[in-house]
Amino acid sequence: MTEFPGRTPHTPIAVNIEMWFEGDFVERIEQAAALGFPAIELWTWRDKDLVAGAAALRKHGMTATQFTAWGFGQQINHPDFPKEDFVAEISAACDAAELLPGCELMTVVAGDNIPGLSKEQMHAAVIDKLTAALPVLAAKRKMIIVEPMNPYNHPDHCLYGSADGVAICKAVNSPWVRLNWDLFHMQRSEGNLIDNLEMHREWIGYVQFADSPGRNEPGTGEVNYSEVFKRARELELPLPFGAECLPLGGDARRAAERLYQTDLKSGQ
Repeated sequence: MTEFPGRTPHTPIAVNIEMWFEGDFVERIEQAAALGFPAIELWTWRDKDLVAGAAALRKHGMTATQFTAWGFGQQINHPDFPKEDFVAEISAACDAAELLPGCELMTVVAGDNIPGLSKEQMHAAVIDKLTAALPVLAAKRKMIIVEPMNPYNHPDHCLYGSADGVAICKAVNSPWVRLNWDLFHMQRSEGNLIDNLEMHREWIGYVQFADSPGRNEPGTGEVNYSEVFKRARELELPLPFGAECLPLGGDARRAAERLYQTDLKSGQ
């Protein structure tokens, strides 16, 4: 096996340091660098030393693709939650992204179901908040990527699958709002991965992946990721792709080796 399996031959990968490694922010970056990954992604940012992390990334010639600016809860999708508070948090997240080399994206999670509100009402509230944040995003040149979930791993959530995600993007109608197209969630929600990538390519701001159903690395489940990666590159989807998956058995090197082999086959 190659010494640096994170240097995949055809599809650059941003490894999710929260799921793959342990330790503080810098320690996780060092572990990603030791496997050869060119980029990372992360979840929360307020609990991390971003300046130290940025220095570690630059030392290794690495970038950060994205982090979570707004996570789970019942605020963004509630009509009564002040959109000014959402905009303020997005503005702070844009400033945080400026510290990390290459970071131009931030994930927003649409929220958990709210008793008494319909899906349409919750989605309308999400659209209202995203629209309010557009001037900040445009001024700071950062993109929100909204992430649809799946009902098996995230029951009682308000946003599943491609159709509703695309509808939200169309309603906001801005190049600064696209989808975090997590292939794991899409497989669990609706399948038909390649066709849906082709149909909705213009609304995809970022691609994440994990094999299904275990959410481990490619090569451990039911998805033919070699073919998916190949078609995704042909569609010129944004790179790197995010490895938001759990290494099987906790073995990060073995997971990186499986990922390398999967991507190697994608070039054949």
